[in-house]
Amino acid sequence: MKKKLMPYLLLAPQIILTVLFMIGLITGITQSLGVIPAFGLKEPTLFYYKEVLSRPDMIHSLLYSLRIALISAVLATAGGVFFCCVCVARQKNRGMMMRIVQLPIIIPHVMAALFILNIFSRNGILARIAYALGMIQEQVQFPLVIYDSHGIGIILAYLWKEIPFIIYFVISLMANINGSLGEAAVNLGAGPLAVFWKVTLPLCRNTIVSGFLIIFVFALGAYELPLLLGATLPKALPVLAYQQYIHPDLRNRPYAMALNGIIIAVSLLSALLYFLMMQKNMKDLTDEAQI
Repeated sequence: MKKKLMPYLLLAPQIILTVLFMIGLITGITQSLGVIPAFGLKEPTLFYYKEVLSRPDMIHSLLYSLRIALISAVLATAGGVFFCCVCVARQKNRGMMMRIVQLPIIIPHVMAALFILNIFSRNGILARIAYALGMIQEQVQFPLVIYDSHGIGIILAYLWKEIPFIIYFVISLMANINGSLGEAAVNLGAGPLAVFWKVTLPLCRNTIVSGFLIIFVFALGAYELPLLLGATLPKALPVLAYQQYIHPDLRNRPYAMALNGIIIAVSLLSALLYFLMMQKNMKDLTDEAQI
């Protein structure tokens, strides 16, 4: 009897967390549809979604968040894959090099924000070095990187955190492919670049795309870095959602949930695109195996 119950007991924490997550998700969706009986809102409606998608400030926040998430995810993926290629080519994919790569991953995002502030702000290290070297007459002449409307500081912080994630996510697979199929291709006369573009990179594509989608969705829904490093206007979507949530007028809460609903919709769309891509790849592999 005990042996039969053991798997369920081991799964109990996961089941509890899943139930709590689903309760919160369902509550958020119902509130985004304007159903909050405690506030006298009982009829479901799409009014709040229409309002969110028609208000200029919220549209700017949505585009701002999408731009930051997309740019940081693309640059992090490209930088991480390039670094993986260099490490694998030089056989530096183990030992101390990987320990150094792992450090930014375990550091909280709040610490990453402080790190970026201390280096790139107008009172930071780079501004002081430029002033000491006579490159600028005053520290306020240093380019505005933090709190700017383009989100450069946020993107830099994401790159510092996400490039190591992509490296850690991809490098083991890339090293295994390069060590087996890559060497076979070299023995058949292919050059290093041809091996990378025609063998290693295509076989790592699914892993690279999944890593890209993970960091894109995370950057879209993250709150800490846009709050600490972002401009006053436009606000990132999670920051705007939080401000609507804590608004003194409790009837503004459906706006916050509608903003969160948009983030969820984009995340689900990303997951659907990845699922369709995986389905296509599995179909191609099946067809090739039948041939």
